Amino acid sequence: MKLAFSTLGVPGLPIPDVLRLATTHGYHGVELRAHPEEPVHLGLTPAERADAAAEFKAAGVEVLGVAGYARVAAPGEDGPVLDDVRALVDLARDLGAPYVRVFPGGGDEQGPEEADATAARRLGVAAEYAADRGVRVLLETHDSHRTGAAASRIVGPVGHRNVGVLWDVMHTWLGGEQPVASYAALSPYLGYVQVKDIAGPDDKTPLALGAGVLPLAECVEVLSREGWDGWLCWEYEARWYEAAAPLPELLGAGREHLARLLNESA
Repeated sequence: MKLAFSTLGVPGLPIPDVLRLATTHGYHGVELRAHPEEPVHLGLTPAERADAAAEFKAAGVEVLGVAGYARVAAPGEDGPVLDDVRALVDLARDLGAPYVRVFPGGGDEQGPEEADATAARRLGVAAEYAADRGVRVLLETHDSHRTGAAASRIVGPVGHRNVGVLWDVMHTWLGGEQPVASYAALSPYLGYVQVKDIAGPDDKTPLALGAGVLPLAECVEVLSREGWDGWLCWEYEARWYEAAAPLPELLGAGREHLARLLNESA
């Protein structure tokens, strides 16, 4: 498995500094948070996109994915959601990233079946657009569909290889799902895995990997046992928690912790 980290952990950090962290601490890739407050966002010009892609290539670091905020199960018209997904796909293509992250975002004003159908319909439309650009759209286990079982209700009916799932191990755990059950539900669709750690369900302040309660060892063990060889991406949610320790100080130990889990599960 290859290791990456998300720029959610280093809000607003310029690309050269992100790349310096990746190369210094032995990470193979970076997940880029696509937001106006970040160096990489949907408003970049073609020249700026080309420059960013060139910086990553020169550093030998891969752009794992573009983490967007489109909510494919949200109530409302399809058009604005699909426009957002298409824009994210174009950004990923221009950066050479294989994946785009989207959220479910189902609302309380609709039932689960309606939310599932809405998301599947939109992802089905987006799939062909993504396929033409060599990008895969991944639905993160999050919010209204935080378990593997819930996410699979959406992506299963889509039935397109350019639509899959991003397994956020915190949300499946918060949903009461064991890692072996999450993997069983997600394995046909799995793009990559987001790892993290927290103190508990009532305190989600990000911690160093291994310092909290999330079943990281069990997740890595089931992935290894099943022969999965994709990406593990550390999503350290520093942007939302001012009290969190700075991620740069933790990256080296985090990589060592993941490497140790991989060795132990081999």
